[in-house]
Amino acid sequence: MKLKTLAICAALIAIAACSNEKTKSESNTESEVKAETYTMPDSATAMKKWQEYATPGKEHEWMAKSAGTWHTEITMWHYPGAPAETVTGTTQNEMIFGGRYQVSTHTAMMMGMPFEGRSTLAYDNMKKTYISTWIDNMGTGMMVSEGKWDDASKTITLTGKMVDPTIDKETSVREVFKPVDDNTQTFEMYRPGPDGKEYKCMEIKYTRK
Repeated sequence: MKLKTLAICAALIAIAACSNEKTKSESNTESEVKAETYTMPDSATAMKKWQEYATPGKEHEWMAKSAGTWHTEITMWHYPGAPAETVTGTTQNEMIFGGRYQVSTHTAMMMGMPFEGRSTLAYDNMKKTYISTWIDNMGTGMMVSEGKWDDASKTITLTGKMVDPTIDKETSVREVFKPVDDNTQTFEMYRPGPDGKEYKCMEIKYTRK
């Protein structure tokens, strides 16, 4: 019943937002918002689509298997050919909002300072893609990346952008996540080097505690 009410409310909000946006567009000729048209489905179809979108599936069940505490071994390369720097830490995973999202807290000591990061992982039922966000106490921005599961390599590859304050610009990143077994996972991050060629800047091995 709650889900049905949510669906109806969401549909009404969407209609109201669309109407409001149209009014703003008509009153502001300088608006840069591009008008989009679409056909509203009937109420039964709209409710069914909201229910499908809001219902956790097998991808969310898979994410839930990682709930718990993990030991991390983190290896970093600050530039191509740089000596590896390795630290250890802890990651705590939990599912929130009825098993729809995974929230992770990451702690370690980096460069002699306490490090804390927080990530979220979602699987968007409509887009059929994984979406990840990242924030930490060594910056003030947020990294967002998206990607899909590859059945052949048994990995999720996500791509996005991150700010590198040392070079005063945003740079692209590629992340590869691989669940080795129920108690072991690996993560690799790649980014462009000074010559523009991609190199591996981080590798993390997760072992369930």
